Amino acid sequence: MASAAGTSHIAAEQRCQDAHFHVEATGPDGERTMVLAVSDGAGTAPLAEVGAGLVCSTFGRLVAAYVGQGGRIENIRRPLVERWIAGLIYRLEMHAAHTGAALEDYACTLLAAAVGDRSAVFLQIGDGAIVQSVGGSWRYVFWPQHGEFANTTNFITSTHRLEALEFDVASAPVEELALFTDGLENLVLKKATRAVHAPFFESMFPPVRRSRATGVDADLSRALNGYLSSAPVNDRTDDDKTLIMASRRQA
Repeated sequence: MASAAGTSHIAAEQRCQDAHFHVEATGPDGERTMVLAVSDGAGTAPLAEVGAGLVCSTFGRLVAAYVGQGGRIENIRRPLVERWIAGLIYRLEMHAAHTGAALEDYACTLLAAAVGDRSAVFLQIGDGAIVQSVGGSWRYVFWPQHGEFANTTNFITSTHRLEALEFDVASAPVEELALFTDGLENLVLKKATRAVHAPFFESMFPPVRRSRATGVDADLSRALNGYLSSAPVNDRTDDDKTLIMASRRQA
């Protein structure tokens, strides 16, 4: 997993406003759950990168606490996710109270997945996407949320965040999964046909399948950061880019 600053942000001497987070939680019965989250901070929000980081890490820890207390992924329903979203807003408001900022200063998206042995849950507010391998083909979970005008989307700080929240439960094992922010949409999605560009993922996942690392592979993550910062990618997008890839398959 990696986040890389876009060339437009580098030219403007801005930090990368994307964030990502991973945590592995273990329930009382020993079942392990992987929680993944990515976020894209709004370019117009002064504390967007702070908001993106807080939203990802706080969500991951909320799910980890749920699992650690015996909660099961297949039992997660939308009302519980909405309470977690309320917890994220509370965390941002607490940070804002210390800095004198407004909630809107932390505007960012949220895409997350909690994957257990037999089931998974997915949620999304904003653009970017989550894709998974199903029966040998790549499919998106939710299509990116874009507004009426170009470069507009939904943010977790908006008053209509719960209306924008998309939520789904998969009652089957997930073998491979990728989460990415909108900076990669033009490389990995066919927007004209609303389909996933499968060759991208088929070329990217073999090293992940060969990895013998426990949890996050630091070497592959450094290589991924280099790829996301490379000329072939930057020629296609000048935005920040984040990508998480996870696999149970072995090469």
